[in-house]
Amino acid sequence: MNIPYVQLNDGHRIPQLGLGTWQTPDADAPALVQTALQLGYRHIDTAAIYGNERGIGEGLARAGVPRDELFVTTKLWNDRQGHDETLKAFDESLQRLGLDYVDLYLVHWPCPQRNQFVDSWKAMLRLRDEGRIRSVGVSNFREDDIEAVIMETGVVPAVNQIEVHPWLQQRALRELGTYKGIATEAWSPLAQGGELLADPLIREIADRHGKTPAQVVLRWHVQLGSIVFPKSANPARIQENAAIFDFQLDEADLQRIASLDRGQRLGPDPETFTG
Repeated sequence: MNIPYVQLNDGHRIPQLGLGTWQTPDADAPALVQTALQLGYRHIDTAAIYGNERGIGEGLARAGVPRDELFVTTKLWNDRQGHDETLKAFDESLQRLGLDYVDLYLVHWPCPQRNQFVDSWKAMLRLRDEGRIRSVGVSNFREDDIEAVIMETGVVPAVNQIEVHPWLQQRALRELGTYKGIATEAWSPLAQGGELLADPLIREIADRHGKTPAQVVLRWHVQLGSIVFPKSANPARIQENAAIFDFQLDEADLQRIASLDRGQRLGPDPETFTG
């Protein structure tokens, strides 16, 4: 697969397309990861709260792909925030994954009511300095949250993983990321499929390009510069999701998709979510 890379602000790079594993049972994860790696994927996204890190690690080990070709992301869950708890939680994740380091570790949610994410960020910087994390980033952070970690440590997150799809385009946060050199990762990039992929505008663009609606939406993300990791347990769909680098949406396509923005969240609001 000819999957391009996005350069991060710390000198590392990340495949622009990966495999999402939310709601993938631990028992199913080894075969799913093996399949994706055999098809040419090299970027796997998981999290402690997904409950599948052990299965992800088993799949990575079985596949036999050299470690330096892989990009593995996991995340710190909300109830483990705080400096010392973050260090412990990371050790547990790393042990479950069976790895010596992860390529990207994220604070999963800011949980502003807890007021602990800056302490977690400081712990993650320590782990980065020890070589156990290559890149440090955040997830679901708002502008104020991003500014807080930068102000306290002087370190700009490598990525911000946020909900982005045509119904929730998050222009302001994406533009902030561009300005500060923070890559945007889009979770739920297909808005969980279904209604969005049946939208007449998306289907019309797909028919014109000879692509599926899902491929059009993923291509839209890529042309915005975002990193995507759609989740699927179907090998044919996993392969289909990667076939998005051989066509280009034109400016009119992009403007029409931009018109679909409703500001509609499918997931929690980072301002109030505590998990």
